[in-house]
Amino acid sequence: MFILDKVKALLNDTEIVFQEEVQSLWSGYGQIIRCINKNSGQHYIVKVVAPENASEHPRGWNTSISHERKIKSYQVEANFYQNYAHLANGSLVNQRIISLSRVPQLLASSSSNRFTLLVMEDLDAAGFCVRKDQADWSCLKIAIRWLAYFHARFMGSSSENLWEIGSYWHLATRQDEYRAMADSVYKTHAKDIDQALNNAKFQTLIHGDAKFENLCFHTNKQDVAAVDFQYVGSGSGVKDLAYLAGSCLKQDQLVQFDSLILNEYLKQLKQALIDNNNHLNFDALTAETQALYPLAWADFYRFLLGWNPQSWKVCDYMKYKSQLGLNNL
Repeated sequence: MFILDKVKALLNDTEIVFQEEVQSLWSGYGQIIRCINKNSGQHYIVKVVAPENASEHPRGWNTSISHERKIKSYQVEANFYQNYAHLANGSLVNQRIISLSRVPQLLASSSSNRFTLLVMEDLDAAGFCVRKDQADWSCLKIAIRWLAYFHARFMGSSSENLWEIGSYWHLATRQDEYRAMADSVYKTHAKDIDQALNNAKFQTLIHGDAKFENLCFHTNKQDVAAVDFQYVGSGSGVKDLAYLAGSCLKQDQLVQFDSLILNEYLKQLKQALIDNNNHLNFDALTAETQALYPLAWADFYRFLLGWNPQSWKVCDYMKYKSQLGLNNL
């Protein structure tokens, strides 16, 4: 196997063997595999991006714009792991080194015209082996804490070699979906919503695809790590927060947790900024966050109206929040 030989060479370890395919990448752009050193038992996760093997998009978005966006997304992810990931792993909290914004450690990488290969630590082997497809408040709080600490760690950070605007649905890269939208107030005000979010004073790096499928919970039921940084870039943290809630909670839970989500995020963000020795004007950050949070819902709703108006994520709560966002314009 060519990929396995490449991994052996990158790690200078001839005892590595293929263990299993973890999953294929979206639209057939590659695969993620697990390898193991047959003597030491050391596990590795290998992400292989091979665009020449791409298949058709499951929803039919097979345009050159879509292809170019995906190609750039994998370049961005490689840049994140190579230049930013180590900054997310490790801050002094309660007198012990712990990362509350945990991401996989990059061990080796290689890139050519044919493929990009990332060799990373296996989070499962580190205890982050629990996957959730539905949320309750306890695990949602842990996920919100991860967002808060990640945003605090990169508050005011450069997004060099990442997306200038983070998130996979932002308007500049979703013109096909924008044109597919039926006429509505969200199409009319799409640029206004986008501009208001992009002009936020308090910019950080956002994950850009912060859903439960990209979160790995620890067996200790206290910690979580995140993967899949294809759409990381500059933005207001509310974009991650609204997307997290909207992608892991259904209507009744959104209503139930409505008053808790933003308050929990702000509480965790305040502590995270203290832990990162960042003494910005938190009152101003709070005011901006409260004003922009409904706009982030409106922005995601705008995307869904073009991409898939029948998505289960489109619910009365999303429409309510989105209308609040329009009112804030």
